[in-house]
Amino acid sequence: MSGTFTKSMARNIFYGGTVFFFLLFLALAFDTNSALPARDNRANLTPSVIAGKKIWETRNCIGCHTLLGEGAYFAPELGNVYKRRGGDFIKAWIKSQPTGAPGRRQMPQFNLSDKELDDIVAFLKYTSEINTAKWPPNIEG
Repeated sequence: MSGTFTKSMARNIFYGGTVFFFLLFLALAFDTNSALPARDNRANLTPSVIAGKKIWETRNCIGCHTLLGEGAYFAPELGNVYKRRGGDFIKAWIKSQPTGAPGRRQMPQFNLSDKELDDIVAFLKYTSEINTAKWPPNIEG
């Protein structure tokens, strides 16, 4: 090989690398698309879960909380709160807000009905059952 790097060599490296990484991308996309259906829990998607998601969105819960790592970091992660605390605790916690504890961040009172509380608990239960490949690594999120 000569000490000169020619245009032809650069072009071949570019095209070869492009083809290699395009094929790698296709292989990874195929692997992901074949693995995701096995991790799907759409069978657990009930009208109550859908209504709970609507409450989550309309009350802007993601403005303070994270859900499976997405959202604001002002308040605790709620992706696995159902596993950590249970449905009764979640309902009691939402009803008792704000606590008025000095020096603590406060959650607003949303005045949710019992049906709405059941829906938000169903939504949080659904999110706790999503196969996240063991993420977060600890139960406290």
